[in-house]
Amino acid sequence: MKQHFMMFAAYNQWANGRIYDAAAELNDEEFGRDTGAFFGSMMGTLNHLLTTDRIWMKRFTGEGDAPTTLDAILYRALPALRAAREAEDRRIMDWVSGLSDKALSGRFTYMTVSDMRTVSQRQAPALAHLFNHQTHHRGQAHTILTILGRPSLGLDLSLFQRTEEGRAFA
Repeated sequence: MKQHFMMFAAYNQWANGRIYDAAAELNDEEFGRDTGAFFGSMMGTLNHLLTTDRIWMKRFTGEGDAPTTLDAILYRALPALRAAREAEDRRIMDWVSGLSDKALSGRFTYMTVSDMRTVSQRQAPALAHLFNHQTHHRGQAHTILTILGRPSLGLDLSLFQRTEEGRAFA
């Protein structure tokens, strides 16, 4: 099971890099433009992903800063947001690589952000959610790029699995 999550952590890092490379082609107005996506703009969407990853990693590890709202804007400028995203992706990779099968099958308890209630759940399904959530909102980021007239980019897991890094998990 650990190998499965290591693959998703590596895929997550790869796909985020592709989204950030494409976002770097946007000018400041486009980066902040409300396109009607759930978090409005590319800036809002990418900040949401960083925000929620920090929230989940604080839940998983008990360490790090965790925003108190899901729509927090942590960084308005893409270079700073990208540096924080890259650091968080490394943090996720390092944490997942240190997990044991026992830890993955265990439970943990946390407080939700949206309605402030206590939840206890198994670690593996919660970790699966973290990666699924990333995929969901990267799809929205891809739609924003399309709305802004940028070319489509491949984010499929199968494309990652064909890369040198991805083949390590095949």
